[in-house]
Amino acid sequence: MGQVEHIVIVGGGTAGWLTAGVIAARHQARMSHGFTVTLVESPNVPIIGVGEGTWPTLRNTLRGIGVSETDFLRECDGAFKQGARFNRWTTGEPDEGYYHPLMLPQGFARLSLVPHWQTERATTFCDAVTPQGRICDAGLAPKTIATPEFESLANYAYHLDAGKFSQFMQRHCCEKLGVRHVLADVTEVVTDESGDVTMVRTQQAGDIVGDLFVDCTGFKALLIEGAMDVPFRSCNEVLFCDTALAVQVPYADPDDPIASHTISTAQSAGWIWDIGLPTRRGVGHVFSSSHISADEAERELRAYIGPAADGLTVRKIPIRSGHRETFWKRNVVAVGLAAGFLEPLEASAIVLIELSAKMIAEQMPPNRAVMDVIARRYDETTLYRWGRIIDFLKLHYALTKRTDTEFWRDNLRPETIPDRLLGLMELWKYQPPWLHDEFDRAEEVFPSASYQYVLYGMGWHTDLPPGEAQRERDQAIRAMRENRQQTERLMQGLPRHRDLLDRIREHAMMPV
Repeated sequence: MGQVEHIVIVGGGTAGWLTAGVIAARHQARMSHGFTVTLVESPNVPIIGVGEGTWPTLRNTLRGIGVSETDFLRECDGAFKQGARFNRWTTGEPDEGYYHPLMLPQGFARLSLVPHWQTERATTFCDAVTPQGRICDAGLAPKTIATPEFESLANYAYHLDAGKFSQFMQRHCCEKLGVRHVLADVTEVVTDESGDVTMVRTQQAGDIVGDLFVDCTGFKALLIEGAMDVPFRSCNEVLFCDTALAVQVPYADPDDPIASHTISTAQSAGWIWDIGLPTRRGVGHVFSSSHISADEAERELRAYIGPAADGLTVRKIPIRSGHRETFWKRNVVAVGLAAGFLEPLEASAIVLIELSAKMIAEQMPPNRAVMDVIARRYDETTLYRWGRIIDFLKLHYALTKRTDTEFWRDNLRPETIPDRLLGLMELWKYQPPWLHDEFDRAEEVFPSASYQYVLYGMGWHTDLPPGEAQRERDQAIRAMRENRQQTERLMQGLPRHRDLLDRIREHAMMPV
């Protein structure tokens, strides 16, 4: 039957250590009965660390593996993230922008507020249905020092230093969860006559034998591509950005405000991210090399940063946009960059790692005989998730009214928009997205609320049937009034973002 007891994760970084932590925490009771989790990591390969943004799912992931939120924030240069603000995406005008917050619209489980908001448009859609845009505008945190760890007053995720996060997770996995850490370079992936991987040969530690291998070797994809020969499916015809220029920007003053949201500012052939950490800002330009040269893109990046960019070193990162045709083949499953990568517009990379690790851990094959059945289910779910992320990222481009450069004009061409998204956009002309209308899978990466925020933040209009805005009118008026009241309470009660992070470092949060 070939019992599956020895899990070997090849590669570290965020993907490797998050996967190791989720699997080891889930199967702690089996550790004393021979179940093992081994992570093999090269001492000579640097961490790419592209993404510093996460989604709220990371709170449950960290809590589930026994991490202290206080320790995490202190040791990973962490900050709170309450969503993203998109500047100049719709018209390109300097003062134009909208929020994609992490809080659901008020009363979202009961009714959609879109019809009622459209009749008046007295304020932005975000401000009409959630407090979070105004909280971010004011530079406030999503909780207070008295709020227990992982709990919130306004929903939040994190910004973090990816390198420090990997080190933090390594210590936690090895010291608390019993993960075996092997520092060694893989020289050969050995397969048997059936095609399964039996072991990885290493230069420093000999042979590492396993039953299930998780490929977290990044773009090298040593197992899923090198041993399993699984092809890569490009999506460059949909998402044009293929290069990133990243730089770390120090604060002019140690007490400078820290934005509690990601700032994404559209450029002539891409966009610039701006992420605030306690000690620095992470800033980068994601662009299409078919539409702008690297030198021109760097000039746009430095112009965005201003005088603070003088003397700073810019790091160039290639983006291979797409994913594997199959994610789990035989006894190898790819997670992280080995599975694929998309531009970091909505911080989807770490979410996919979490969801993948969780599914592997929860559906861990008891033996080799049923592994292929689980692999097919895993592939179906994972392929769906990648497709929906591609749709959602493309939506930001497909809704633009910008025609000032070839990049933005090319993004409007129907042949560059996935068929499923084209169909939904046709539907949304007459029916706003809401709950399970088009989003029927468990653990959707982007729920229908996210589509509402982007659509109506970018000026979309839905032609509703006559009288539709009057249906549930009293409930809608009540929900919007509750949102205004909640906004005022939070604006008065929440601390400044930097002040809270300073207090957490000094005093710690209450444990759950």
